[in-house]
Amino acid sequence: MSKIRFVTDSTSDIPLEIREKYNIEMVPLKVHFGQEVFLDAITIQSNEFYEKLAVSEVLPTTSQPSPVDFLNVYKKIYEEDPNCTIISIHLSSAMSGTYQSAVLAKSLLDDEANLHIVDARSASYGIGVLMVEAVKAYENGKNTEEILEIVAKLRQDMRIYFLVDTLEYLQKGGRIGKAASVVGSLLNIKPILSIDDEGEITSVDKVRGKKKAINRIVDLLREDFPNTDVDMIIVHSNDISSAKDFSQLLKEQFQVHNVKLTSLSPVIGTHVGPGTLGIIMRPRSNE
Repeated sequence: MSKIRFVTDSTSDIPLEIREKYNIEMVPLKVHFGQEVFLDAITIQSNEFYEKLAVSEVLPTTSQPSPVDFLNVYKKIYEEDPNCTIISIHLSSAMSGTYQSAVLAKSLLDDEANLHIVDARSASYGIGVLMVEAVKAYENGKNTEEILEIVAKLRQDMRIYFLVDTLEYLQKGGRIGKAASVVGSLLNIKPILSIDDEGEITSVDKVRGKKKAINRIVDLLREDFPNTDVDMIIVHSNDISSAKDFSQLLKEQFQVHNVKLTSLSPVIGTHVGPGTLGIIMRPRSNE
């Protein structure tokens, strides 16, 4: 079996210890606080980002990796393993040019390079789930085609819902209009957001109040996973207490086998803001 190496980007929110365990290379996006530039998950971590966000006079912005950033990582891998295959899984192309940068980097490599670039059509640990399962499939003896099929099926099977504490950050990022942001904030409207099959952020429902919104997410998940054993990842931006409470609520409602809580990366946090809470649920893994 030919060797396969794996690459992702920092928006996958895969913790360092897991990346090191599975030898996953990570290309960082950038976070800009005015003139200060940080490498996501490298020179600024989640806890540092949210502390800085709380006192910053300017809202941060983000930028994607350049094709050269990807090219350098791909070349490094091929220097280490000249005959390997690379599977590179990245942030939804509907949200960022990160995927396109990877595609452009591939065009700068030799034609012989065996490199598969996958649009996760997802974000945060929605990407991370695909990457980790791809690596596990490889360790279980699956070949490249089988791994890519597993990734495609899992992408269809998993569900993502998230709830933002304030609409300010989505409005600043151009995801919703200013009027919608003002009205939503005044009325305490909590849009329940998801990511559709094309990788676009979409509004599933609008509920007044956080508690009602969380209960509505539970109802949606019941429709998605009736009588199904599940694994889940709770993601949050600087709100571990709410994440734990949400996890406990879901454990009471579903046959949950594996649970993970993880913090949203600085880049994702820039666009959704502090206090965001999300769930990534999938049918139970065979492991």
